[in-house]
Amino acid sequence: MTVAVSFEISGQDRRRRINPVKNESTVTQARNEIKRDTLDKSSLVHMHDANGNVIYIDTVTGKEVVDSTLIPVVPKMEFPLFHSASIGVDLWSPVMRAFGTSYGLIGFSAQLNLHNRYIPTFEIGLGSANYAPEDNNYVYKSPMSIYFKLGADYNVFFNSNPDYMFYAGLRYGFSPFKWQVTDVVPSDNYWQNNQPIDFPSQSSFTGYFELLAGVKVKIYGNISMGWSVRYHQILHQSNKKYGEPWYVPGYGSRGSAITATFSVFYSLPLDKYNKKRPLTKASLAKVNDIAPEPEK
Repeated sequence: MTVAVSFEISGQDRRRRINPVKNESTVTQARNEIKRDTLDKSSLVHMHDANGNVIYIDTVTGKEVVDSTLIPVVPKMEFPLFHSASIGVDLWSPVMRAFGTSYGLIGFSAQLNLHNRYIPTFEIGLGSANYAPEDNNYVYKSPMSIYFKLGADYNVFFNSNPDYMFYAGLRYGFSPFKWQVTDVVPSDNYWQNNQPIDFPSQSSFTGYFELLAGVKVKIYGNISMGWSVRYHQILHQSNKKYGEPWYVPGYGSRGSAITATFSVFYSLPLDKYNKKRPLTKASLAKVNDIAPEPEK
């Protein structure tokens, strides 16, 4: 026996989505919006409204029921996985060297921006030192050497405008380098022996960590500038026969635990900017009451 259910729904009522009873179909609407549930249609009949859209009617109450599988998914993050890639050059060291600092050289970085939130980073650079203290009782020298840093940053404003970033990060850096101390003048007031002494060149492999916080802003097109402040400490060091090196490439002098960077970046977009704002939980809850307008 076939029962036909037919009644007219006004334009205003057609937009209403009423959930009057607690059944399997209404329970699915309250579950995690990311999980895709299947509507139990065993107790429902379907019909077409005036616009030809399929709607489901509860046979007990005569009320329309929402199919939760048709509710738009709320994305966890607004931006795509591979949002952009950047290369940068750190101008802090060469500028400071030009103003008289006796160590440092230049550094470069490569970054991969994931969801505008997680930013794995690789840094490479060159450093050297030629330092004599004010009393001129020795000269510290370290020839040009390479250094590497591996780590990642976390963008606090990951669902905001990607042109402006505030981030915190962590780095592990290491460098194989050589250093030596020459023209050491011993203090000998008794024998008055001021013959300079040279210590032989030494090789060292030093590793260290950095905790950092920084900002990055777009200035024109794909060009951005960034500043960071870093706290660092030595983790391990080889060959201490003649003491510890005063300067470590990529780290700086051992006398300071704080350093800084000023970099210029060029970013290459890896996907189109996601201009659609995600649904909020409040707007998603309203879907149960007001359905979207049908496409014409």
